[in-house]
Amino acid sequence: MRVFRSFENLPIDARGAVVAIGNFDGLHLGHQTILGHARKMAAELNVPLAILTFEPHPRMIFRAGEPPFRLTSAQDRVAAAAELDIDLFYEVEFDRAFSALTAEEFITRVLVDGLGARHVVVGWDFCFGKGRAGNVDTLRAMGGKNGFGVSAVDAVTHDNGIVYSSTAIRQALREGRPEDARVLLGRPWEIGGIVIHGDARGRTIGFPTANVALGLHLRPKFGVYAVRLGLVAQDGSHGVERWIDGVANIGVRPSFGGDEEAGLEAHLFDFDRDIYDRAVRVRLIGFIRGEQKFDGLDALKAQIGRDVNTAREILAANPPVNPGI
Repeated sequence: MRVFRSFENLPIDARGAVVAIGNFDGLHLGHQTILGHARKMAAELNVPLAILTFEPHPRMIFRAGEPPFRLTSAQDRVAAAAELDIDLFYEVEFDRAFSALTAEEFITRVLVDGLGARHVVVGWDFCFGKGRAGNVDTLRAMGGKNGFGVSAVDAVTHDNGIVYSSTAIRQALREGRPEDARVLLGRPWEIGGIVIHGDARGRTIGFPTANVALGLHLRPKFGVYAVRLGLVAQDGSHGVERWIDGVANIGVRPSFGGDEEAGLEAHLFDFDRDIYDRAVRVRLIGFIRGEQKFDGLDALKAQIGRDVNTAREILAANPPVNPGI
């Protein structure tokens, strides 16, 4: 997959694609339905398949100061798209100046002059341009004048009636339901980051941990989770060298006085390698309990022992899928 950080001055062979447009936070099954339709159109037209998305997420510009909400970092979104066999990935810088483009200017400058789009695929509720004034009808009207087709994909609903959406996934994670998030995503939700040095308190009580900052990721419900930590391959592919079972606490560690910033601490089973400064992907498999404060280290150690046993049971019942991804 070829990645471009601009829509301007593209090489000829990076133009003329079927372009799916959206924020694609999480690249969940609803997004994948849009991409599936775009893939069919690309095959019919015999042109590349492309994603057009925006960084930072527009919500970070218009609703600055809100708590972190991202399901995927910019880097992880690119990696997830590559796993879906996308040919071209356009990541356009979103700022106040870009947001001031009218719908017509966006179509002319970005889709026509920039990308030379042959066909555009969006969700049924897609809005764009200054004041979100543009919609699917706007795209179709201008597409007819500028030589590109437009498809709008209806909302996709799971058997349980929930619409596949980033909003529903965020709600599931905030409520401690990673299993429901996995159903909507099509894979376990994960936090990507670098293993950093902590205060080594876990090691002193017999449960050493790998610590990962949450960064811009959404904060799921604080508590203890059964997890799988993937060591990211060091060849730049973002693939996983090895998945390791474990148990993790996400939160502010009230038993140690409480941290100012929430973090993730994962205790890995049957693993003692030094992985400081390694890139990892931590997948939430099952929620065990909420974060709580213990009266002393003995009570904490006893509860962690029980959490380890529960995590092993959850992980045994949920074997890894696509272990190399």
